Amino acid sequence: MIMMGRFALLVFLEFASMQLLCIAADHDAAIFYDSFEEPFNGRWIVSEKDDYKGIWEHSKSEGHDDFGLLVTEKARKYAIVKELEEPVNLRDGTTVLQYEARFQNGLECGGAYLKYLRPQEAGWKPKEFDNGSPYSIMFGPDICGLTNKVHFILKQKNPKSGEYVEHHLIDPPRVPSDKLSHVYTAILKPDNEISILIDGEVKKKGNFLSAQDFDPPIIPAKTIPDPIEKKPEDWDDRVRIPDPNAVKPDDWDENAPMEIEDMEAVKPEGWLDDEPEEIDDPEATKPEDWDDEEDGVWEAPKIDNPKCQTAPGCGEWKRPMKRNPAFKGIWNPPLVDNPNYKGIWKPRDIPNPNYFELDKPYFDPIAAIGIEIWTMQEGILFDNILIAKDENVAKSYRDTTWKPKFVVEKEKQKAEEEAAGSDDLGGFQKVVFDVLYKFADIPFLSKYKLQILDFIEKGEKQPNLTIGVLVSIVVVILTAIFMLIFSGKKQPRVEKKTEVAADTSNDQGSSGEKPAEEEKENETGGAAPRQRRRDT
Repeated sequence: MIMMGRFALLVFLEFASMQLLCIAADHDAAIFYDSFEEPFNGRWIVSEKDDYKGIWEHSKSEGHDDFGLLVTEKARKYAIVKELEEPVNLRDGTTVLQYEARFQNGLECGGAYLKYLRPQEAGWKPKEFDNGSPYSIMFGPDICGLTNKVHFILKQKNPKSGEYVEHHLIDPPRVPSDKLSHVYTAILKPDNEISILIDGEVKKKGNFLSAQDFDPPIIPAKTIPDPIEKKPEDWDDRVRIPDPNAVKPDDWDENAPMEIEDMEAVKPEGWLDDEPEEIDDPEATKPEDWDDEEDGVWEAPKIDNPKCQTAPGCGEWKRPMKRNPAFKGIWNPPLVDNPNYKGIWKPRDIPNPNYFELDKPYFDPIAAIGIEIWTMQEGILFDNILIAKDENVAKSYRDTTWKPKFVVEKEKQKAEEEAAGSDDLGGFQKVVFDVLYKFADIPFLSKYKLQILDFIEKGEKQPNLTIGVLVSIVVVILTAIFMLIFSGKKQPRVEKKTEVAADTSNDQGSSGEKPAEEEKENETGGAAPRQRRRDT
């Protein structure tokens, strides 16, 4: 038994030493890594620009002995930068950008992204680091209002124009809406593939050279609309026009009022013509400290006339108004197909003077890492910032630095939910929200996607709103279906003069369409027991 115990101990020590060797090897394989276990002073440079008053702190992550770089104040701008020992060439093989961010107090409006800066020859200084400092890549979460995304922006120089253009990843993943530690990873591969991972799970894949993945496309369009060409003055792009031969009917009275007095109405019996609707409060007395010269003549406050409470009404009786059957409104001629319709005009396409071809993006080298943010929440913690050339190295760091913390935080969150008696409901809500996220991606709901995602986000932050969120989204979906069914078809595009597009809209004009006014009730003169005014 003693021999077995010694053998098990030796196996454990060998396994532990291998793990330590793997971590050390991964550390050697990292181009840059900062765990923030040591204070950042002297390694990171805080911007001295006047706008950036936010205070950075070397602080422990809540519930852990692990340190990070902490945003300490709300409603502040923050800027801090770390220069790399050597610039990183992004065109050489795979590059992995990774870091952790935790919103310890939640995040409603603010950013937690990193900027990977070009060399200082591009025109910036560490102590003057600000939002204008030139970067090559911007990556990380950003939330405010309708914005909720994990940014990936490549800033590339157009070799034809010489201008730098921001290219945004289309449809980036959303930011996790909780207070847990999350790790964000961007993998740039030599075959132009870009992958965005959150907590080690791929949330978005794209291709740098695909026009469907970046806006504007990294490779410009070969042709562009001629910016000089103007639409000819005689070009008629009206599909339908008022009928020039239509004549207003002789009996069409445009001056007829929309409403008239109901001459059939009769004053209800018991109406008190001589009684006012309000009377002076008989119990009110003039305050002892009232000064007529300073405060004016004192008047008793008004109260409802008690006699009017049992009568059908008080004061001068007036006939109610009703809809005028002769009302037709302003006459408009009906619409007919336009015989001169030429189609929708557009300028001709010309070769794009700024067009160029690439076999891969022109990445500027990375010479520094900066955090430049504006946030309305404090408690944002940055940790374990990594640049590596091997995605397995990044995975190893996730497994050894992020995952243990996340497991602890997740267990604590689960325990709190169970203590609150909401564990079953929480599981139900997760299923509901997962389904709702899929609903948001349905193509015909694209117009309402941001609205649906906003409802879901509020529901996730406040679980007691789940039913309300479901109802709100059902209303949005029904509205979209209603609009889809009843909005009609779009006009087909007509390019030739001889072709006239069919119009599916209803003719307008001489039919005398009446406004959708509800007829007023009480045509017989019946009045509410406590009617105040009969002027309408």
